[in-house]
Amino acid sequence: MAAADLGTAEWERSKISNQDLNLLKKLGISKKPKAVCFPSEESYPAPPMGYRVSFVDHLIRGLSAPIHPFLRGLLFVYGLQLHHLTPNSILHISIFITLCEAFLGVSPNWALWKRIFFCRRNGSPNVAYNIGGVVISVRSTVDYFDVKLPDSVQGWRKKWLYIQEENHGCAEDNIPPFDGAEKILRRRSWDAEATEEERSSTEALMTRIRELQNTRGKELSEKLAEANERANTLAQQLEHSKEALKKAELDAIEARAEADKAKADAAGVEDLKKKLHTAETSLSDHIAAQSAREEALLKRIRTQSRRFVMRTAQEFELEDPANDPLLDAFSFLEFHGSEAREGIDQAKAGLSRLFPYFFPKKEEPATFLNLAKCFNPSEDLGLRVRHENMKVAVENTVALVADSQQTIDWAKVGDTEQIEQSRWKSLMKAAKPNTKKILAYLGIQPSATPSSSRPEV
Repeated sequence: MAAADLGTAEWERSKISNQDLNLLKKLGISKKPKAVCFPSEESYPAPPMGYRVSFVDHLIRGLSAPIHPFLRGLLFVYGLQLHHLTPNSILHISIFITLCEAFLGVSPNWALWKRIFFCRRNGSPNVAYNIGGVVISVRSTVDYFDVKLPDSVQGWRKKWLYIQEENHGCAEDNIPPFDGAEKILRRRSWDAEATEEERSSTEALMTRIRELQNTRGKELSEKLAEANERANTLAQQLEHSKEALKKAELDAIEARAEADKAKADAAGVEDLKKKLHTAETSLSDHIAAQSAREEALLKRIRTQSRRFVMRTAQEFELEDPANDPLLDAFSFLEFHGSEAREGIDQAKAGLSRLFPYFFPKKEEPATFLNLAKCFNPSEDLGLRVRHENMKVAVENTVALVADSQQTIDWAKVGDTEQIEQSRWKSLMKAAKPNTKKILAYLGIQPSATPSSSRPEV
């Protein structure tokens, strides 16, 4: 790294330019929704759930999620995190993986890697980096591709962001969790060399690498283009397959939800119809029975009235029954019988509404007679209600006095027996203005009832 790129290893607020965003979009990195998440104003990475810390220059040099198993193995063997590696180190790893899979026809392996690369600490005598503190370099004794790497990547440490991890249900395939405080410790694996057995097993691969170096640039470029085209085609096919599968799953879920909703609605409507029919039948039966009872009662009254009229006419030998006062009284009673029943029903309804206020802990009687007896006790029900209201008023007054932080001797407050009758009346009279203010403060309209007397208190 050039001297101009040297600086503090401290994290600072991410600074990503529009040019960087356009480059990510052009490379297709930010094309997938929620694949990349940009920091806001934080000066230290705090990746959301399911995201890992990366850099713009890492992404444009081949890093993507989920990371390749070989890269995950390197991080484990070297004891590093992604932010410890420089952008050129990421480029070396990307080229090596492509070389093995696209041109050598083998999976990237540790033996071949040790023959070509080693790790070294990045920094200067006065600066020890944490971000980009490790560089992967080609061994000087190895004949490898002459990869033109930039000498300096200006300001790459400030261009950090979050990339979405695709673990596919397996945590072992994830990028290691971010830990910005983890220090870089040199390990023996950094400069480990291939053993004789490993050199023997990879000699054919090294020969093929040397042959590829002598291949004309055009042929190599065509192979690279063909490999990239195949990779892009496979990626597009995979993306289309994912979208089709996702759409099919969503359609199936939506169809099941609609079917379940239709079944639930049908069952609910049917159940509601049954309940409504049952209620209507019960109500009709009740009305019919009540009407039959009233009709029978009215018929019995009419029969008895006719019998009485006939007996009375026979006993007294009435010459003009139509103008007799007694017969008129029976006719009046018969005519107003229904009105009397309606009045009793209304009285019962009124007492039922008042019952919970006077008898909150009792069960309401079923008959009107027992209900009326409850409102005719030996005690004064009005006095009971006034006592309850006074209790509430006293509690509100005590709460207001306590809130005013006044020092009150509560032991003497309730000792009203020590106050004379005249003194009590004068105190009540003097308290009326304050009582009105308290009621107004509590939002209560004072009634026109007289003040409570001393026995009630």
